Amino acid sequence: MSIYRLMGLGLGLVALCSLPTAAKAEAPKFEYAKKEEAKAEGKATAKTASAEWKATAQAGFLLTTGNASNTTVSSGFRASRKAGKNKLQLDLGGAFARSTIYLAVDDNANGAIEESELNRIAKTTSQSWLVKGRYDRFLNAHNALYISAATSADKPAGRVLIGSGQVGYSRILVDSKVHQLVLESGYDFSYEDLSGNTKSVSIHSWRIFAGYRGKLSEDTSLEISTESLFNINELETSSGPVSPFLDTRFNNQVSLTTSIYGDLSFRFSFQSRFDNNPAPRPKLEVPYAGGFSPLADKLDTRTEAAIIVNFL
Repeated sequence: MSIYRLMGLGLGLVALCSLPTAAKAEAPKFEYAKKEEAKAEGKATAKTASAEWKATAQAGFLLTTGNASNTTVSSGFRASRKAGKNKLQLDLGGAFARSTIYLAVDDNANGAIEESELNRIAKTTSQSWLVKGRYDRFLNAHNALYISAATSADKPAGRVLIGSGQVGYSRILVDSKVHQLVLESGYDFSYEDLSGNTKSVSIHSWRIFAGYRGKLSEDTSLEISTESLFNINELETSSGPVSPFLDTRFNNQVSLTTSIYGDLSFRFSFQSRFDNNPAPRPKLEVPYAGGFSPLADKLDTRTEAAIIVNFL
């Protein structure tokens, strides 16, 4: 073999050996932070993360005059703050309705209504309000402990003032972009100041709650909730003693919310409240006969259409 062939073979080997080195030099590089640096960065992000605030207000109004005179007003406000494992929520709500009707009374019993026997009377048919605060302590992403306190009133239903407190456990069973299902169980205490000369009532209850929220479309959502309260103590009422689990109460709500424009939405909702042992009816201008104390209806319903504004 000549010297030239040896030189050519050597140059070829050098070029062949240099190919992998050139390929490595041109390959893209990916830099990863060290484990300690990643932890430090995560802690800094957690410390600087801001709290999540939400606030909404809703209002509904109806006014008619003339032959039929009605005034109906409903309003609500909700604000919440969530930071880390803590969440605070405040709820305010109220409803007022007043109607004017014609009342005919045949005072002289002649079988006909005269001009002086036709009266126009205004009556308040709905008057209720609610103030409620709640605190949730999240144990992890799906489990939490809660405590709440509320005060409310519903005069047409015979409840001048209601004070209540709740404590219990909350569990998120389903949590996705489309569906969310929550179950809660705990203890409820309610103090009811009733109308008339009826004694106030203290109720200790077992509470069960289920709530569902689903997205029907990008702009429309559906919410369904039901709350059940089962008294665990015997009650002394104006109609006699009530044994445990016989003063059952159910509070249900279905609402459909759709976005109109920006932070403006429209909500249609239906609420029902059932009380197996209702309070006595409020007093009338003419007193009830001795020994007669009528009770309020067991079922109250409320259908509402309202405009909602999202502030945060």
